[in-house]
Formats: sequence, structure tokens, C-alpha cells
Amino acid sequence: MSNSPLTATADPTLKAAATTATVDVARALQASLEAAKLRILDAHVQLKEYRFEGLDEDADGNGEGDGSLRDPAVVRSDVAAQVSFLRRLKFQYLEQNAKDKYIKTIVADDAPLVTSAGNEELRVRNEEKKSALKAAKGRLEEKRGDVKVLAPLVEEDYNRAKALTEEASSLSQKILDARLQLTRLRQTYPHPRLTVKSASQQLEEQVAEMQAVDEALQDVNERIARVKENVKAGVGEVERLRAARAEVEKMKVAEGEVEEDGRIGGLYDWFSASLTLHRSLLSLVSSHSETDNELRLKYAVNGREVTIKLLFIPNTRQLAAAEVRMDGADVDLGDVVDTHVHSNDISGLVWAVLARTRHSFTADSNSMED
Repeated sequence: MSNSPLTATADPTLKAAATTATVDVARALQASLEAAKLRILDAHVQLKEYRFEGLDEDADGNGEGDGSLRDPAVVRSDVAAQVSFLRRLKFQYLEQNAKDKYIKTIVADDAPLVTSAGNEELRVRNEEKKSALKAAKGRLEEKRGDVKVLAPLVEEDYNRAKALTEEASSLSQKILDARLQLTRLRQTYPHPRLTVKSASQQLEEQVAEMQAVDEALQDVNERIARVKENVKAGVGEVERLRAARAEVEKMKVAEGEVEEDGRIGGLYDWFSASLTLHRSLLSLVSSHSETDNELRLKYAVNGREVTIKLLFIPNTRQLAAAEVRMDGADVDLGDVVDTHVHSNDISGLVWAVLARTRHSFTADSNSMED
């Protein structure tokens, strides 16, 4: 993966330019749709709110009309009745007009002559007019069919365009919000910011440091295991010698020859030295019992004091609770303490707490040196 400054700088600029162009196109589309006045959905409301002249009274002339359009079925029946009436009226008009012309032609002195050629000319002219009327009616029906077919398609396109316009508006608003948030983040975290290259380098350094710490922890655990074995062997030897001493003292008391054994001083010195070595290896400063069921241990880790308070169930060796306090540090050890308390692993709890605090103190020291 390339980490060149040119690539890291050019990509956000190109993305921002492409985003700006998309927003401009969406806004232009929205403006063109608003200017086109394709208000198909509003036409229904406008149609219902439109008032016709002469509809203030109902069909009976009682003045009970509301001035708005009525049910389309009622309007259709009214229109059919009016068309039928107009046709009858037209027929009567044509009949009366023909009678009037016929009478005038008969009684007039200079009446024009009606010939077969004139009638044929009138018939041809009427046929042409009928043909033109029939063609116009056919075109009208074709237009009506086109309107019925295209109206749902236009409405669907309008709804799609409206949805796209709303989506473009919401996306533009989201883009503005994202830019505002990015500006706030840049103000909150000024230069120098963490780049991909520096973050990868820092990650590699932390991985190497963790590996070194794990190796050191493994070495310390091995040393601790060896020391524990030596301490166990020494404690066993002390117990054996103590038992032997008790037997010897019993025998001497029985014989009335109680004399001081010269080995006691050496054994005491050896035990004291072993105990001191054990405490120095484990960094144990002091250990004492506050009550019958409370044991308090103090350790010195990297010059800081760590106190572990162990609470036991009375008259048992079952661990009930544990509390850890550290001098000058804040390390969350709740998960470690709860896990070892539930399993009643006292030694594991002590080792885990010391390892976690030692790692935390080492990390704090390194950060202060940096």
C-alpha cells in the first residue's frame, strides 16, 4: 500500500470535488423539476377546490349547491342528460330552420331554383365535412387513449423524480453535516496528526515491545518457579529438621539431659537467610494478618508500593474477596481479581497482579522518558 504524501493528499481532494459535482447536479435537477410545474399530485386538490359558475344552486334551483365538484358519477349522468337535451334541441332547430327555408322558398317571388346539381354539390360538401369530422373524432379518441396510457407513466416518473430529489436533498444535508463534523475534528485534533505510516510504525514498535516484555515475563516466571522449588525443598528440610529436633529434645528430656544443640543457631540463620531471599525475589515488603480471616501483603514494584488485601471465609481457606491498591497508578484489575477469587487461586492472583502492575509501571516509565 502506498503511503506517499501526494496520494494521501490527492484522493480526498478528488473525492470532495466529485461529491460537490454530484450535489450540484442534484440541485440543478431539483430546480428544473420545480420550474417544470409538474404538480400532478396537487392537481387533484386544485380540482376539488375549483368552483364553477352556476353551481351555487343545485339541479332543482333550490340554492343548496356547495359550489364544488360533485361525485363524478353524478356529473357524468348530468352531462349525458344535457347532451341528450342539446341533441333534441339541435334537431328541433334544424327542423324549424328547414321548414322556414321551405316556406320562404315557396312564397318568395325571386326564390332560387333548387336543382339536382345544387343538391349533389351540397351532398358532396356534407360528405367532406362528415369525413373531416370523423377523422377529427378518430384523432381525439387516439389522443384520449395516449393520455390514458401515458398518464400513469408520467405519474410514476414524477414520483421517481420526486423521490430522487428528496434523496439528493437529504444526501446534501448529510454531506454538509459530515463536513461540519470533519471541521470540528480537525479543530479538536490539530497538527501533527497520526498518519497511516506513523501508525503502522508505532504498531510495529508496540508489537516488538510486547514480545520483549513477554520474553522477560517468561524468564521471570521460570526464575520464580525455580526459586519456589528451592523454597519448597528448604521448607521441607526445615520441617524435617524441626521434627528431628523435637524427637531429640523429647529423648533428652526423658533422659534428663537437656542441653542446647549447636545446630539450632545455624539452622535459624539459614532459615532467616532463605526467608530474606524469598522476600527479595518476590519483592515482598511485609505480610501480616489484620484479623483471623484477613491477610495483608505489601510488595515493592519498580519503587512503588502495591498492597494486596485477602479476605477469607472464617475457619476455612476459601478466598472470599480481594482488594488491590497501588501507589500513584490507576490500573483496572477487576477482571483479574474476580477470576482468581472465583477459582480460589491465591498464588495465581498474586502473580497476575504483580505482572500487570509491573507492566503498567514499565509502560508509564517509558512514556515519561519519551
